[in-house]
Amino acid sequence: MKKYLLLSIILLSFGSLFAQDKPLTQAEYVKMLYAVQKMPTKKQDLIDTVRKRGIGFVLTDGLKGLTRSKTGNDIELVKTLEESDRRRQNPNDAKLPDAKESSEILEKTRQNTLLAIEEMPDFVAKQLIGRSVSYAGTTNFKPLDQLVIAVSFSTEKGEQYRVLTQNGVSLKSETGSNYSGLDGATTGGEFVEDLQRIFKPESKTKFNLIDTSLLRGRKTIVYEYQILIENNKNDSVGLKGANASSVPIGRIGKIYIDRELSRVLRTEFSATDLPSNYQIKKFESSTDYDWAEIGGEKYLLPLKSDARFTASGDGNLYQSKNFIRFKNYQKFGTEVKVLDDDVVEEPKQP
Repeated sequence: MKKYLLLSIILLSFGSLFAQDKPLTQAEYVKMLYAVQKMPTKKQDLIDTVRKRGIGFVLTDGLKGLTRSKTGNDIELVKTLEESDRRRQNPNDAKLPDAKESSEILEKTRQNTLLAIEEMPDFVAKQLIGRSVSYAGTTNFKPLDQLVIAVSFSTEKGEQYRVLTQNGVSLKSETGSNYSGLDGATTGGEFVEDLQRIFKPESKTKFNLIDTSLLRGRKTIVYEYQILIENNKNDSVGLKGANASSVPIGRIGKIYIDRELSRVLRTEFSATDLPSNYQIKKFESSTDYDWAEIGGEKYLLPLKSDARFTASGDGNLYQSKNFIRFKNYQKFGTEVKVLDDDVVEEPKQP
């Protein structure tokens, strides 16, 4: 009798293991989703499970809406669900590359990116920046101001910035390597530095293939990446004003690579190694790249960016957001003009 009981237990155990490889049912997914609502730290477990097992149900608008409402509008989980649904409908179309192809895609992307940076033309462009703030974790952002900034890039000076207007009022400002002299949160490096940092040999970046995705109609391969703080030279976040200071950081994030062209279409990263007693508790940023024409030639350049600082103050945690649109790429030396339609409007979430 004991032998039969033991055999039953073994069979049940194996059945349980094999069940874990089957696609998630809608009931399983919703149960895990509600668990994430109670314990947000389980979100990454849910994302990993969706990526590993896939889904065995039709992804409806209602399910996407439920996902957003139970996770504070977590875009990564929604994107992972959408890709799993595409893979469910057409397994071959969204198939992950094998180790050899993955390595080849990364190497070709590295070569293409560094070569493109070397061949980057001198240009001018316009940044439209909407800055807002909220209590951390609420996403209830209140607008602070809107900026129009003239940006130029040259092989001699790199990225240069000049603030043109703040809330429609013209400002007299000097051109410099950043615009940190302006009060409030400021960023930089979206044009060249961020991409260069990921692929230059000194960074010793570690990559891990995690998923496929669809970005602006292009099939992409998604990699996680990490740059350790000791290899992340000349990178820091800091405070302004009376308590001005800065601290070095490492980076951990994701890149979305065009599967056909081996070019980076999106980067995401979070700062690592922030001191626990530092006022800035978190910094995260994402930048989307698209093709822009300059002098009759097309170049892959920033389209939009979203940067968020979380910092402590007055016993509370605050989050500031800079949403940036890049437009009007032109030849270097062209005058950047402020137009009536230079207003930042954030895209609605899908």
